[in-house]
Amino acid sequence: MKYTIIPVTPFEQNCTLLWDETSGRAAIVDPGGDLPRIQAAVEQAGVTPEKILITHGHIDHAGATADVADHYGIPVEGPEWEDNFWIQGLAQQAGMFGFGSVRTFEPDRWLKDGDTVTVGNETLSVIHCPGHTPGHVVFFSEKHRLALVGDVLFNGSIGRTDFPKGDHATLIRSIREKLFPLGDDVQFIPGHGPMSTFGQERQYNPFVRD
Repeated sequence: MKYTIIPVTPFEQNCTLLWDETSGRAAIVDPGGDLPRIQAAVEQAGVTPEKILITHGHIDHAGATADVADHYGIPVEGPEWEDNFWIQGLAQQAGMFGFGSVRTFEPDRWLKDGDTVTVGNETLSVIHCPGHTPGHVVFFSEKHRLALVGDVLFNGSIGRTDFPKGDHATLIRSIREKLFPLGDDVQFIPGHGPMSTFGQERQYNPFVRD
């Protein structure tokens, strides 16, 4: 499995193009905006998008979902249903943060803890990690020791919890009880900023270190 990170929106959100090398089938994870930039990455990789995966419903992660889905004719999977109010409020979010016109969408599949999603011949586990938003999910490849964690955890920091239905204690539990047990060697792609490993964050992240 291969991936490329595509910074999108003024928030420099890490949209990820994730693909199975054997089939050339790909998922676009968290297309927050900048459809032309995403299209260019798809063309450069020479892959065929087959679905969109959404970690949570914030504008910088989901703002271009409807446009990407229409452009490629592909379904949307995720997040967990508790984030529906964020998705239905995308237009309001767009107005608040100056994103211009944004269309809402209805995921073809809501996800829950313990589900799996496929990308070509690859399978990723779905882990419900509330706290930043109530319906936030993480995608984890046991085989490749890679997690796409959205805004749950960052290199040296954690997600904000001052948004509606955010909760700091819940976020800390999600990180310590659901992500860290996956293994110190797991690399993760955060929603913003550089990659890290769970082991590095356990040791050095001031918010969640041992």
